[in-house]
Amino acid sequence: MQRQDSHETPLFGDDYENKPRKSLIRHPLASFFHLFFRTSAILVYLLCDVFSSGFVVCMVTIILLLSCDFWTVKPNSKVTISSADSQIFWLGLIVCPIFWVIFVFSTIFSLKLKWLAVVIMGLVLQWANLYGYVRCKVGGRSNLGNMAKNYLGVQIFKQAMKANQNS
Repeated sequence: MQRQDSHETPLFGDDYENKPRKSLIRHPLASFFHLFFRTSAILVYLLCDVFSSGFVVCMVTIILLLSCDFWTVKPNSKVTISSADSQIFWLGLIVCPIFWVIFVFSTIFSLKLKWLAVVIMGLVLQWANLYGYVRCKVGGRSNLGNMAKNYLGVQIFKQAMKANQNS
């Protein structure tokens, strides 16, 4: 039985082999801008020395691009979202902060410390966006804490049961 699209957005989608390619992405414009702003900020950082020698211009451009991503793609509970939309959204949300983490380390190791502020801003903006959406998806702070405690409790219980069986 195949799941119908709903207000609940899956982290990674169902199998849509039988559907035509056109129906996979219901919101191509939102998906495009979500990835456009994120990848543009990464490309501006990587190609900053080629396009402009101005540090401030590059920094402001990167921050504006990441801010545009934050304000462009907002959740709307009245819109049905396909599995493909959800996959694009979550992959973009998860992969881009990984690039900024890599940039932090490469900036430190290459001793380009003036760029460290830009990279940290990029990481903070991307991480805040990821954290906000994960928190909305999973629940509030208390729910995250309770989930972690429950998971740890179950793991400890399993280990204790395993130890009892081996004794």
